[in-house]
Order: sequence, then C-alpha cells, then structure tokens
Amino acid sequence: MDAKVTTRNLLKIAMERYSPVDIARKLNVTPKTVRNWEVREDGPPEYRTSQLQGLLFGNEPSNEGDFTFIDLFAGIGGMRKGFEKNGGKCVFTSEWDKYAIKTYCDNFKVDHQIVGDITQVSEKDIPDHDVLLAGFPCQPFSIAGVSKKNSLGRKHGFKDKTQGTLFFDVKRIIKEKQPKAFLLENVKNLKSHDKGRTFQVIQETLQDELGYRIFPMVVDGKGFVPQHRERIYIVGFREDTDFSWDAFRKVKKDKMVMDDIFHSQDGSEKPEKDYTTGKYAKVNEKYILSDKLWQYLYDYAAKHKAKGNGFGYGMVTKNSVARTLSARYYKDGSEILVSRGRGNPRRLTPRECARLMGYPDSFNIPVSDTQAYKQFGNSVVMPVIAEIARIMKPHIIELKEEEAEAIHQGRLALASG
Repeated sequence: MDAKVTTRNLLKIAMERYSPVDIARKLNVTPKTVRNWEVREDGPPEYRTSQLQGLLFGNEPSNEGDFTFIDLFAGIGGMRKGFEKNGGKCVFTSEWDKYAIKTYCDNFKVDHQIVGDITQVSEKDIPDHDVLLAGFPCQPFSIAGVSKKNSLGRKHGFKDKTQGTLFFDVKRIIKEKQPKAFLLENVKNLKSHDKGRTFQVIQETLQDELGYRIFPMVVDGKGFVPQHRERIYIVGFREDTDFSWDAFRKVKKDKMVMDDIFHSQDGSEKPEKDYTTGKYAKVNEKYILSDKLWQYLYDYAAKHKAKGNGFGYGMVTKNSVARTLSARYYKDGSEILVSRGRGNPRRLTPRECARLMGYPDSFNIPVSDTQAYKQFGNSVVMPVIAEIARIMKPHIIELKEEEAEAIHQGRLALASG
C-alpha cells in the first residue's frame, strides 16, 4: 500500500472517531483543510502520515512552538533563526542552492524535507502554517543587479523570467494557504525599481488581489550590526490588526563598530579552522591582499576619483561601520577591506562576515570560503529579523486565538445540532 493511499485510509478512520473540527484542532489546521483532504482522491499530503498515526494510536501530535512558519528562499536560515528566537516552529523549507542547504542543515534541526525548486511544488502540498517567510531573490531589483543586467543586455525586474517572477510563486502559496501573516524581504531598490511600477504590482497583488493588510518599511541594519545595509520588509496580515512599525525597537546607529566583529588576535579567541592560527589566533595571512590585487584596486579607485565619482574600495578600521556586504565579496573583497596600518589590507574572514550579519559564533560554517562569502552576502541581518518577529508575534498569536475560538464555537454548534 503506498503512502498516499495510507494517508487517505488514516483520515477515513480518523473521521469515524472525530469530527472534522476535532481533527483540525488536533492537527493545527482549519476544518476547511480537513474537508478538502476528505474529497481529494489521494487524501492528505504524505507528510501528514505521522500526525494521523499519532492521532489514531494515542500519541497526539506535538504542538511545539507558539506558531508555525514556512521558510521560502531560505538561504542559510537567517529569517528562520530570527523567528525561532521568538517561539516559531518551521514546518517547511525551500532552497535550491546545494551549498546553502548544507549550511542550513548543519545549523538547524530539520524534521521535514527541504524542497529545491519552489516553482515545481504544488501549493496544495505545502503544509498549513501561520506565517510565510520569503526573502525572494533580490538581484532582479538591486541597483548592482540591474546595472549588471543592463550592461549585458539582459532583462531585470519582473522581466527576468528566472528570478524576477518568483514573487508570483509566493503569491500562489499565499492565495492557497491563507497564512495569518507573512514577512517578505528584498533590497531597498525594490520600491523605486522601474519608476515604482514593480512595487505597485506587488502592493496591488498583496492588498487588492489577496486581501492582506500590508506594512512596508525600509530598515537599516546599522546599529544591530556595524554595517550599512538597507532592506525593505513587507509585513502582511490576513485580518485587521493594530500592528505598527512604531513598536520596532531602533538601535543607536553607532552602537556597534567593526571592532565588535573583528577577531581579537590576542589569544582570547580559540583558533578556528584556518581563519585564525597560532597561540593568539591571528588572522590567517591568506586573507591579506596580494600586491597585484591591492595595486589594481588602488589604481582603479584613483582613476574613478579623478573623474569625480565614488567607485572604489571601502576601507574600514576598528571604529568604522562597513558598507553593505555583497555576494560578490569572494571576488576581491573590495567593498570591505580591513586596514592593517602598514602593509596591504585584508579581507574579512568568513567568521567575521557571519558576525557582520548578526550570527552567533555557534553558527557552523561547513563550506568553502567562496561559498561562505556568497552565503553571508546574500543573507538577512538576523537581529533585524528577530526584532521584526518580536513585534509581529503578539498579532500572530491574537489571530491564532481568534481562530481557535471560532473552531471551538463550531464544535459547540455541531454538538448542539
């Protein structure tokens, strides 16, 4: 008997013992979902097998976490980490990059399959959830991404058929699963891309077509980390709430400087991999720029400065705040070079990049330097996500309680009828 037939049979037995409302409550779904499973030819999705078995054989499903969420375009899990910190439980993950998946699995307890290409996944097969998280690919909308695509004669924004249209995969999932809330993240330039038309499409889709109340805000990571990193965050709620960005606890912009993320190099840190070496855990010399590369970057900056524009490397000291770390950092490290006083500057190590994005030192980095630089350059600033999750949580819980009360009233109505 295959798994799909099994889930249908399990549901049939469960329906003989419990009402649809009871099953919905025990499995943390809506009664409508249970009724949909009942009429589907293949029954509930396969991942519900263990839950249905637990329901029937005495071990009811564990409702770990205060709310559930799905993690789309998950990367290395920065959004997940921020929401787990605030009591959320991840029930579904989608990420296509195999190296990012390696880092993700090395840092999280993943008790569900990680799906690769979300475009190939039916929205009906995604678990019910309270919150949808999606840092959908930003390259089609970023200033650097648009400039590069223009120079190559390629399409950008929604005309980029590979990445630009992934927003509409988010749309179809929201439309089908109707989560209580969502958080979408992208580059600041999303708001101004294509003279504002791109953001208008997104806004109209989420508000007018899907019926959500949305709250967009551009937040700079500066202060949470010593990095100028502006991103747009779009919070959405299915029902009316009194959510406000006023509850967001801002951090003084000068609270953190680069010295807070640099390796101490005085022996107070243990050497890590080949990032730091020796008794004092000095930064490995391999991160120092070669004479040839440093001369190239120096001359390149001088040439553009003479033309009156600001292209060139970014140099930081221990009291600095860095430019935005990008996924191309592995190429030459030019946007954030660390001054060493005399001698050539150096790149940040992958561990320093992790700290620059707000990840604790307990976060494992199981990939090569090149992949690590790409991953942290593509990541969210984790403490910013944690703060957004904090101000969203009371409203998520309120909507959950309202839904639970509606289910309870439905049970009473069925019992009295």
